Amino acid sequence: MSPTPASLTDLAQGKTLLRPSDAVAQGRSRLYLAQLARRGLIHKVSRGLYALPQRQASEFAGLAEVASKHPQVLVCLLSALAFHGLTTQAPFEVWVAVDNKARAPQFDYPPLRVARFSGPALTEGVALHDIEGVSVKVTSVAKTIADCFKFRNKIGLDVALEALKEAWHTKRVTMDELWHYGQICRVQNVMRPYLEGLTA
Repeated sequence: MSPTPASLTDLAQGKTLLRPSDAVAQGRSRLYLAQLARRGLIHKVSRGLYALPQRQASEFAGLAEVASKHPQVLVCLLSALAFHGLTTQAPFEVWVAVDNKARAPQFDYPPLRVARFSGPALTEGVALHDIEGVSVKVTSVAKTIADCFKFRNKIGLDVALEALKEAWHTKRVTMDELWHYGQICRVQNVMRPYLEGLTA
């Protein structure tokens, strides 16, 4: 018997993205979603990830897709800047952070750019955001800026400075927050002249 739109909605439980584990949780086979995709009832997004036909992909669909399959990853750096509206760049990769000792997540599309964080740099300044029914971990504005200074050789100092100035002028960060995360990321001395320049 073909699943009805209502039964697919029940399976999704408010989400537009589904994994085989979602089907198993509802008493179905791990192959159930693949079978539905072959019949054209849902869409395959990437290996092990499927979307309901009514899904309206948002601007940050890639973040939801990655977090749906790898809920432990932390969206950071250029992807976090784009999410917070602090860069004119539109990264084609999703930048994620994982623990220094963790295995790098694999994803077909969108491509991932993996950064290694550890300790408080991985756990502090993290906020959960609901994107398409998926809970996505994203670094806060101030933490993202500190991360950008730490990884300035990879993303460019100009990107970090653009984000810092925009966040400061739009009052989205405080000096205390910037200094706090600068210390956590061990870049307070790098950031110091730029922070002093904001209040000069």
